[in-house]
Amino acid sequence: MKKLHFVGSRVVKTGVAIFVTALICGWLDWPAVFAVITAIVTIEPTVSDSIKKGIVRFPASAIGSAYAVLFISIFGNSPLTYTLAAMFTIITCFRLKLHAGLLVATLTAVAMIEVIHSNYLISFLIRLGTTSIGLVVSTLVNMFILPPHYTKNISSSIQRTAIQTGKTIERVFLTILEGKQEQELHNREMVEQLDWGIHQTETLVRFQKEEAKFHPLVGKEKSHFHHMQKQLGSLRLILYHLDNLISSQIKTIAWSNDERAIILYAIRELAEGLKDPSHYQTDKHAQHLKQITEIFWEDNEEITRGDRRHPTSFPPELIILYELVSIYNQVDRFYGK
Repeated sequence: MKKLHFVGSRVVKTGVAIFVTALICGWLDWPAVFAVITAIVTIEPTVSDSIKKGIVRFPASAIGSAYAVLFISIFGNSPLTYTLAAMFTIITCFRLKLHAGLLVATLTAVAMIEVIHSNYLISFLIRLGTTSIGLVVSTLVNMFILPPHYTKNISSSIQRTAIQTGKTIERVFLTILEGKQEQELHNREMVEQLDWGIHQTETLVRFQKEEAKFHPLVGKEKSHFHHMQKQLGSLRLILYHLDNLISSQIKTIAWSNDERAIILYAIRELAEGLKDPSHYQTDKHAQHLKQITEIFWEDNEEITRGDRRHPTSFPPELIILYELVSIYNQVDRFYGK
C-alpha cells in the first residue's frame, strides 16, 4: 500500500504539473507540447533533484532548439533535418556533460522541426519560454504538492532488511559449522540480495537528506531519522563481516561438542534478535557475547602457544569467532545499546 501511495503521489503531481503548464501556455498562446514534455521529466524523487536537473535541462533544451532552427533553415522540413538535429543535440549535450537534459533536448529538437515555418528567432525564443514554464511549474508542484517524505519507507525497508540479515546470519554460520559446502553458492546469493536491499535503503536515505533541505525534519522525527541511519550503518557492517566469513572458505573446525553447542545457540539467538525485535534482550545478548568471547580468548591463547595446523594464518575457529563477536557488537549498536 505504501508503494502504491508513493507511485500515486508521483502520478498526481505529474498530472497537476501538466495541467498548469498547458494552461499557462494557452494563456500566452504558445505551443504547450514542449513545456509539457519538460514538466513531465522534471518531476524527480526530491525537490533538490528537480532543481539540479532543471538547471541542466534548460541549456540542453536551448541547444536542441538552436540545432532545430539551424538545420530547418538549411534543409527545410526533411528527414536529414530530423537526423542532424537529433545527432548534433546528443553529441553537444554529451560533450558538455548535460546528461540529465539530453532526452528532453533531443525531443525538443525533433518536435520543433514540425512546427517551425518562419520567424526562426521568435520560434527559438518561444521554445526557451515554454521550457522555462515547464521547469518552474514542475519544480513548484514537487515542492508544495504532496512533498516527498521517505522516513516511513526507510523504516519499513530497515525492518525487512534486518529480518533478511537475521536469516542470512543463521544460514552462513550454520553452513560453515555443519560443513555444508554445497550451500556456499546459495549463501553468496543471499549476501548479494542483502547488499541490494541495503543499497536501496541507502538511496531512500539520500533522497530524504536532499528533501530535508526544503522540508526539514524536526523533533522526534529528526531523531528517529538519525537513529535509522545508524541502524543502516550497522546492517552494512554486518554484511561486511558476513562477506569476510564467506570469502575465508573455512572447511574444517576443531571445536568440542560443548563449544559447538554454545556457538550454535548464540548464532540462533542472534539471528532471532534481528528477525524479531521483541526477542532481543540486552541481558541474554550480553551473556551469549560473554560466552563466545571466552571461547575466542581461549583459541587466541592457542595461537600464542603456536598452532601447528595453521602456521602462517589464523585458525578458522578464531576467524569465525572474531566475525561473530563483531556482528554481536553491531546488533547491539543496531538497537542503540
